Amino acid sequence: MSKNTKGLVLFALMLVMSLATLESTVIATAMPSIVAQLGGITLYSWAFSAYLLTSTTTVPLYGKFADLYGRKIILFIGSGIFLLGSLACALSQSMEQLIVFRAIQGIGAGAIMPLVLTIVADLSSTPEELAKMQGVMGALWGVSSVTGPMLGGLLVDYASWHWVFYLNIPLGIFALILLFIFYKEQFVRQKHQLDYAGTILLTGTILVLLFALIQGGSAWAWTSLPSLSLFLVALIGGVAFWLVERKAAEPILPFSLFRIRPIALATAGGFLLGAILYGLTTYIPLFVQGVQGDSATGAGVVLIPYSLSWSILSMSAAFVLKRLGFRIMAQAGTFVTLLAAVMILFLQKQTSLIYLLVAMAVIGVGFGLANIVYTIIVQHSAPKHLVGVASASTQFVRLLGGTVGVAAMGSVLNGQIGQRFTEIAAHVPALAEQMQKGNSPVTVLLTPELNASFSSDVLDQLRSTFAQSLFWVFLLMAVLALVSFLLTFGYRRKELESSSAESEEVAAQEQKGFVPSH
Repeated sequence: MSKNTKGLVLFALMLVMSLATLESTVIATAMPSIVAQLGGITLYSWAFSAYLLTSTTTVPLYGKFADLYGRKIILFIGSGIFLLGSLACALSQSMEQLIVFRAIQGIGAGAIMPLVLTIVADLSSTPEELAKMQGVMGALWGVSSVTGPMLGGLLVDYASWHWVFYLNIPLGIFALILLFIFYKEQFVRQKHQLDYAGTILLTGTILVLLFALIQGGSAWAWTSLPSLSLFLVALIGGVAFWLVERKAAEPILPFSLFRIRPIALATAGGFLLGAILYGLTTYIPLFVQGVQGDSATGAGVVLIPYSLSWSILSMSAAFVLKRLGFRIMAQAGTFVTLLAAVMILFLQKQTSLIYLLVAMAVIGVGFGLANIVYTIIVQHSAPKHLVGVASASTQFVRLLGGTVGVAAMGSVLNGQIGQRFTEIAAHVPALAEQMQKGNSPVTVLLTPELNASFSSDVLDQLRSTFAQSLFWVFLLMAVLALVSFLLTFGYRRKELESSSAESEEVAAQEQKGFVPSH
């Protein structure tokens, strides 16, 4: 392949990758406006969890399908599903439709990132060229994480939320045309034993658990028969998944690795980190727009400091690790995350923009330290022939943490909204009337046409009440951050010697071509 052709292929791969990288950040600032138009605040977390669930659980299958049938055809299939899902999302007429189409979009997204990175590795003729290409992809993640929230806000404020999804279609089609013309694949077919049973069991179990978490406390009581039955089914599904994975030839989650103490601790920490991270990007824009009454663009601005500080810390991984070592770096990252989570607990309607930006920058520093050190601990502790599997499993669990965490926080928010706003509606007839029409108080706060009919005193009361509801979501984040910090004291110094050449080499690779798991 000539240099010019390889450049065009790399450009096309970057466009395809941008579909997934931008989607994970653009949607965060768009969702409050989507809820304002479609309603369904109680289903808010489903729009995130459905996408995360399907995009996470399909990744192992896509990787093995690519080895069986070729990277190009599987990438085209995955990208095609993603684009169809994007079109369907843009045309959604209700939150229920959006959730289903987000799940379809996630099924396609599961193919994009792993296959793009695999093709990049296939195109590289030397380790130096691979490092350079990975650096380009890492830079794309960094740019997307910083510009995505702002782009989402601008699209919502100056066009409409539909364009958050429509934008994927021309970019995706153009990229696929380039790949079809210029990418001539050469690969050696590899045989795999696909873990269909494990994938189905895990997806089904998490889906039941999400349903139990999100609907419990709002649609029915926690101690009711539906709640208890769903949790029991999730428990049985989890046990069945564990039994299937023990016997699977190529399990999607190799539980034997978790017998290694540092890997188990880093994976648990990663699960909690994923819950906090995705909870933050899901509910902070809701706070900015619903409580403070700012625009979607304003919500995008608030998310920039955390993405920027995360990216800077990620690129400095080798420098920080060399001076702190594994254990202290993990403790520093989780402590800073805890500190920022406590700062977020004090958010109120009158909180200044400066305070919010500082809090987001601080939590980005914590994420940057913890995210990288967890990855390096796993790679350093795993047997050499299982480093790739261990790394993939840790990222997999981290995304599952985001899936479950967002759902749990959504459950907390739904319970608080149902309890607090019902009391206000009893004394505010106009609010009770809107609720009878199917418009939740949060929808009223997010929709200028609806809140224009309320007095400033009532709106202030609604915003303060919504802030109190979100406080319990942020409190859950702080508790998870505390548990994550306490877990780091389980590392034994002898297990985590930071002086080995292997660990420094891993850190250097992270610095050259980091890909933050946003």
